[in-house]
Amino acid sequence: MLELRLVQGSLLKKVLESIKDLVNDANFDCSTTGFSLQAMDSSHVALVSLLLRSEGFEHYRCDRNLSMGMNLGNMSKMLKCAGNDDIITIKADDGGDTVTFMFESPKQDKIADFEMKLMDIDSEHLGIPDAEYHSIVRMPSNEFSRICKDLSTIGDTVVISVTKEGVKFSTAGDIGTANIVLRQNTTVDKPEDAIVIEMNEPVSLSFALRYMNSFTKATPLSDTVTISLSSELPVVVEYKVAEMGYIRYYLAPKIEEDEEEKA
Repeated sequence: MLELRLVQGSLLKKVLESIKDLVNDANFDCSTTGFSLQAMDSSHVALVSLLLRSEGFEHYRCDRNLSMGMNLGNMSKMLKCAGNDDIITIKADDGGDTVTFMFESPKQDKIADFEMKLMDIDSEHLGIPDAEYHSIVRMPSNEFSRICKDLSTIGDTVVISVTKEGVKFSTAGDIGTANIVLRQNTTVDKPEDAIVIEMNEPVSLSFALRYMNSFTKATPLSDTVTISLSSELPVVVEYKVAEMGYIRYYLAPKIEEDEEEKA
C-alpha cells in the first residue's frame, strides 16, 4: 500500500510542469526513503532525475518498493484539476493497476479524487556516478532562464565558459552573435540573488539551447539554480524542490563540427 500526502500540493504541479515536455512516459519509484523518477527524453540526449524525500511529506506510507508507470501528460492534466493551495494525496495498492490522486481544499470543504490507469514501462536505471566537477555556478534561476531565452533568439547552441573572470554564455547565429558575462557577486541583500562561481579548472562547453530552455521550466520551483560543468561529463542543471529534494537535468555537451573534421 502506498499513501503520500503533500500539504504543498502546488509543488507536485510545478514538478510535473518541469518534466512533462521532456519525458512522455516514466516510472515513479517509491521506497521507504522517498518518491523518485529517472528518465531519458525521447531522443536519449537528456536525462532527468527527481527526488522527493519521504520526510517532506506530511504523511508517507510505502509498505514495499513500488514502481508506477505513468504518462506524464495525463498526470499533468489530472494535477491541473487541483487548486494551488490544495493538499494532494497519492494512493496506490501493491500490485494494482491504477493510482488515485486526491485533492483536498485547505478548508477541507471540497475533496476530489481522480483515478488514473498505470502503464507498464521498460526503463533502464542508469547509474549516475558522483563526480568532481571542474566548475560549479550558482545563480538566480530566473536570470538563467532569461539568458537561455534571450540567446535562443540568436542561435541554437550556447557555449558556457567559466574562467577566473566569471561565467560567459555565448551563441552565434545567422543574424549575429551574443555574449553575456556574469561575474561573481555575493554582496547582495538576499542570498538567492547571489552569483557564486567555484572554479577548480576553467571549462568551455557547448549545449543545445532547446534543451536548456526545457530545463528552465523548473524555474518556479527554486530561486536558485546550480550548474555543474566538467569537460568530460554531461552538465548538471539542478533545482532544489523546497526543502525536500531536487530535480537534476543532465545534458551531454555538443561536439563541435570543426573538431570532428579535424579528427
